[in-house]
Order: sequence, then structure tokens, then C-alpha cells
Amino acid sequence: MTDDAAPEPDRVPGAPHPRETPRVFGQNSAIADFAGAALSRRLHHGWLITGPRGTGKATLAWAMARWLLAGGTAPDLSVAPDHPVARRVLALSEPRLHLVRRGADEKTGRLRAEITVDEIRRLLSFFQMSAAEGGRRVAIIDAADEMNPSAANAVLKLLEEPPRDAVLLLVAHQPARLLPTIRSRCRELRLAPLSPDAMAAALGPLDVAGDPARLAALAGGSVGEALRLAGQDGLERYQQIVDLFATLPRMDRPRAAALADAAGGRASAAGDPFDLTMTLLDRFLARAARAGLMGPPLPEAADGEGAALARLSPDDRAARGWAAAQAALSARARRGRAVNLDPAALVMDMLMTLAQGPEAGDATGQG
Repeated sequence: MTDDAAPEPDRVPGAPHPRETPRVFGQNSAIADFAGAALSRRLHHGWLITGPRGTGKATLAWAMARWLLAGGTAPDLSVAPDHPVARRVLALSEPRLHLVRRGADEKTGRLRAEITVDEIRRLLSFFQMSAAEGGRRVAIIDAADEMNPSAANAVLKLLEEPPRDAVLLLVAHQPARLLPTIRSRCRELRLAPLSPDAMAAALGPLDVAGDPARLAALAGGSVGEALRLAGQDGLERYQQIVDLFATLPRMDRPRAAALADAAGGRASAAGDPFDLTMTLLDRFLARAARAGLMGPPLPEAADGEGAALARLSPDDRAARGWAAAQAALSARARRGRAVNLDPAALVMDMLMTLAQGPEAGDATGQG
């Protein structure tokens, strides 16, 4: 399949690889669509698996591949873990399965920023060499929206003239980045954010640090995002944000400075403190906007969050203000990063503007 010693760009830090995950949680509709097509002998040669990050797209692709190659008949795509195909897929030694993902640069050893045409040429060779053996062959491209133009055009030719008994499974986080002709030649399976129950079931076996219910609330139905937050102490950082905004209308400046200083820390393998802080500020403002329309969200993602949001966003007028502040905050963060502003100073400036409350609205976008 591929070199199993190479870095794995399709693995979420702190989590099993999707091929190691035996079950797809919360995506029964997509599973039923695919299994129904296969069992009724209407299996399309190209499948585009889309949806937000962390909702199980790659896990579903591996489950589909395993089930197809094992000659599965179970409508839930289950395959016994001791099945020879399941064991070979887990070991990356299944000869009828080929994985395409970003490769490592031969000179630096670092992962490339995109999937190149060289990876697609290897895919073409896989189909040519395996054709003589007969039987179904499956390829997973993860993520298809990371292909450069040459690679995308090569895949398009495959979709236009697919090899016999070949199935291409394209995982895409941003399908709009794909060629329209690629999208039109695939059948789409769109995955939805996981429900709270599905999130709890998915996080349960992973031994995640932190309250699973609070992680699920902050992650917006994305297991991958929940794992990212857990790995960066995201719940602790979000608690700091809630405690800080609970001091309004007179924001506690020392607390604000401490939060800004933390956001200015050095990025590491675990993540970027600035990105984490901006993500959590964005989530807080979104939850504040929602509180003004629907009441404080449940479950709470931090101690005292419900009471703080009920006070800060009591009505739809406040909700509109927080929503406008959220949009402006994102734009300000992008501009600040583009011109290399000091992260700590940028966060402190935004916090002081947000301290004016929802009536500040678009003011966070100035400057």
C-alpha cells in the first residue's frame, strides 16, 4: 500500500489512525446510502466523502474499503476484526488497497504541503499491476482537496475512464477546492456533525483528558476537534475566557493580560497557542450569540458559563451584537496574522474592544 514508516498526515495526534478505528459513530445515513448501493449492485466507481473535520470521514472511508475487499454483506459495514482482510488493512499490507496522502520530501523528510502528481502516478501503477490479478481494487485519497492541479487532473482522468472493478474513495474537508468535474463524477456522502450521544460514544474508548460532555460542547460535533482541544488543555483555557468575561462590564485587566500572554506562546507539536485562543474566543462569542436567541447552551462548557451568558446576552439585540463581534474578530485575527502582528498584543487589543460588550459590534474589525 504505502510506506508505513512515513509520517501520517491523516492521523489526529493522540488518537488511533482511522484504519485502527473499528466503528463509525453517528453517520448511519451515509453508511446506509453506501451499503444500499453496493448491496443492490449499483456501486458507483467514485465516492466523495465530505463534511466538517473530525466527523469520521476517513474512518468511514477505511470501513468502506475494508467491507468491500472482505466481500461484506452487513449493512452497517462491519467486518470481523480477525478477518484476513481486516488484519491486512490494519497492517497496511492489503495488496488490493492503495492509500494516497501527502508524502514526505526526500530531501528534508518533512511532509509536503500538498499531494503531488507523483503520488497519483503510483496510484495508476497500482491499478495497472493489480488488474492482472482480477477482483475489486480500492483506493483512498485523503485528503483529496490537498491535491495540486497536476494531481487533480490525473485523478479526473481516472474518474472519467475508471479501471474495471476499481473504487475510488475521496475524503475532502473542503470539497469546493476540488475541480467541479471531479465532484460531478463522484457520488457524495456528506457527513454531519456528531450528536452529543455519538460524541460521547466516540470519545469514550479514547481515554481523553477532560470532561467528555464539555469537550463535545466546544468541539461542535467533531471528534478530531475534541481531541485537539484535549491535547492543548482547551477546557482550562476556555474556563479562563469564561471567568474573564464574567468580570464585565469592568474587565479584569490582569486576567486579560494573562490570557493574552498565553496566546503569545511559542507553537509546538501540540499546537499553536494563538490559534487555540482565537478558536475558543470564537466559540465563546458564538455561544453568547446563541444564548440571546435560545437561552444559554447546555451542557455548560465551563463552570459558570450559563450564568455569564445569561447576563451578557439576555435578548436578541445582544445576540446580534455578539454575532457581529464574532465575525469581526475572525477577520481581525486573519489580518493580524497576515502582517505578523504580535499575537499577545493582538489578543489583548481584541479583548479590550470586546470588553465594551455586544454594542461594540464591528469595532473589533477596525485597525
